[in-house]
Amino acid sequence: MKAAVVSSFDTVPHYEEFPAPDATAPHALLVDVLAAGLHPRVLAQADGSHYTSTDELPLVPGIDGVGRGRDGVLRYFVLPDTALGAMAEQTVIDTRRSIVLPEGCDPVLIAAAMNPAMSSWIALRQRTHFPAGANVLILGATGSAGQMAVQVARLFGAGQIIAVGRDAARLAALPALGATATVLLDADDAASARRLADAAADVDVVLDYLWGAPTSAAMTTLATHRADPRRPLTWIEIGSVAGSTTQIPSAAFRSIPLQLVGSGQGSVSARDILAVLPALVQEIIAGTFTVDVRPVPLADVEQAWADAPRSAQRIVLVP
Repeated sequence: MKAAVVSSFDTVPHYEEFPAPDATAPHALLVDVLAAGLHPRVLAQADGSHYTSTDELPLVPGIDGVGRGRDGVLRYFVLPDTALGAMAEQTVIDTRRSIVLPEGCDPVLIAAAMNPAMSSWIALRQRTHFPAGANVLILGATGSAGQMAVQVARLFGAGQIIAVGRDAARLAALPALGATATVLLDADDAASARRLADAAADVDVVLDYLWGAPTSAAMTTLATHRADPRRPLTWIEIGSVAGSTTQIPSAAFRSIPLQLVGSGQGSVSARDILAVLPALVQEIIAGTFTVDVRPVPLADVEQAWADAPRSAQRIVLVP
């Protein structure tokens, strides 16, 4: 079969032959892949930098997708850590890590939206208590997952939704998706800090897709400019686009009731992740979210990889 194959962590995947998978294990099902999203998590998987990487090569990247088995059923699936990912003509799924999709839904849309929407959906439902009316700040709101987080927070009844990012054009589009305020991070750190302090004095939850230096600066600003220093603040670390490590100011923990938690593979069980997926699928199918998606033939995987880091669209590979 044809697949996107990673033979070295120093090069992009190539479209080539790969051994056909074997589906003999219990609960295993061979599916024809219809669509697989090229998420930041997949880019990290393919270059060996993700924290779950096992350094096994060669590998087919792809952590989720939409496929149809020989039983004719359409499924959205989430793969375990495996060298046989979703970016192939066929893959093997565990049916216990999948949900059945209604016939007639768009596989490309599902593959594009589920992963980025899932990150904030799970964070706000599984990693903290987020009642209607609570205020949220999204650090890294101009990425695909951040844009979805704005919409998820709106769906969950957030009071204030403060979108923070470096891309002015993308940031300007976020009020139409539900952001009540936007803050541009730029080269003038002092000016950025002032804007952030003014906008985020009453934030209850931070969804952090950046980490690295921007997190350290934002945490310092929020901790020292609370309207009410006694108001609890939950900081949920989801992504690490700006760096895998950060310096956390000790004063942030001492001066306010700050809770720092992570949300991702491992901190949330596969069972808990799967439990929320049917409701999320229904919202996607209902058109609740605006999703800018670009389908790309699997044969063009090298170009897709080159485009992904700077693309405003969610790229979905279609075998």
